[in-house]
Amino acid sequence: MGSGQRSFELVDGRFGPYFSWEPYDGDPAWRPLAELLDAEVAASRVELARRRLSELSRSQVGSRVAASITFLGIASRLVSPMLGGAVVDGVMPLPDISLMWWRPVEGGPLPIACRDLARGAGVAAMTELVEPFLTVFRQRFGLSDHVLWGNVASALGGANGMIADAAPSLAARSAGIVEEALAVPPLLGMATLVRPSPARERWFLVRRNCCLYYRIPGGGMCGDCVLTPEDVRLRQWQSVLAR
Repeated sequence: MGSGQRSFELVDGRFGPYFSWEPYDGDPAWRPLAELLDAEVAASRVELARRRLSELSRSQVGSRVAASITFLGIASRLVSPMLGGAVVDGVMPLPDISLMWWRPVEGGPLPIACRDLARGAGVAAMTELVEPFLTVFRQRFGLSDHVLWGNVASALGGANGMIADAAPSLAARSAGIVEEALAVPPLLGMATLVRPSPARERWFLVRRNCCLYYRIPGGGMCGDCVLTPEDVRLRQWQSVLAR
């Protein structure tokens, strides 16, 4: 391999659990990540999420809502390590689905492992990694591209915020990478990054769509949602900036 393609393992979780891919150790509990491209395997994950959300809200949550939230979680686990690697290393990881694994859990971030992870990808690699999973969720659950790509943008926005909060000195670099990704299809028009205070290098994502979370009774609205009232959004931003 050339210098831009040397193998390495991304296990850096300094920004939180969404940013860590474990080194694959051959444990039989790991399942090929490509299994999640099977519509029925994806549906089983959605049904698990639907039951848990229904229990928490004490009401019946629809499958499409659960599917959107499940996909958002998967997207976060795929793009967060890539963004974190690019911010810390200066070079984005270049994952291969055939060399990645997942482990079923009842809740929380989906464990993912990989091996022979190369680097040297551009920002398009993030959407390329997510797109096959997005296609499965669109076809199996009838979710729109607008909702699903908005979820990918939201995953990047969330990761960007976690990086900024954990390492303020890296905030501008992280925001620059996210803005680059949002400037081209398929993320073009899905969301924008806003820097409300010129005195702070802290950016916040504003979606132009919704993940459907508001349909869960008592769930409310996400901070980046297009449906969040502007005055509420500004108060949320000020609360973060005041930390």
